[in-house]
Amino acid sequence: MENKQRTLTPEQQEEILSILKKRFEKHMDRHEGIEWSAIEDRLHTQPEKLWSLSEMERTGGEPDVIGYDAELGEYTFCDCSAESPKGRRSICYDHEALESRKQHKPENSAVNMAAEMGIEMLTEEQFRELQQKLGKIDNKTSSWVLTPPNIRKLGGAIFCDYRYDTVFVYHNGADSYYGARGFRGLLKV
Repeated sequence: MENKQRTLTPEQQEEILSILKKRFEKHMDRHEGIEWSAIEDRLHTQPEKLWSLSEMERTGGEPDVIGYDAELGEYTFCDCSAESPKGRRSICYDHEALESRKQHKPENSAVNMAAEMGIEMLTEEQFRELQQKLGKIDNKTSSWVLTPPNIRKLGGAIFCDYRYDTVFVYHNGADSYYGARGFRGLLKV
């Protein structure tokens, strides 16, 4: 995947822009006071970001704008799917964990996929904020989140889900993977 070109054809660009615009208009509560035209203008000047959004969409993330940082002048897109994106599940935490598995290696890791897609993984804090903004995400799945170095150094990684009206943070060996665990990402444009 390292040689994968990070550009879209004009037709693919129009298709992803159409999907993003429809989702943006359907969920105005996620981004009150933000105009789609400003975002679209920004995306036309940053085709690599549009490619990343297309990858988020292709893997089931349903990206949408969840905020604007006036100080930095950046819009934040995030995976807004109800469950952890289906095309990003059954993966371990990072490359080191992937390489440490002797048998039954998953195809990839969350950290590798995020880097390949040009997006950032969510932190625990961002997962909690997204939960407040969207309400009840990851009711049946869980999502790897960025793990503090001291935990990762000891071989662990953390993930989150939402059960019993509460966000739970758990730990697991970084090399573990499950069909119901993926990761969510964000992209600043």
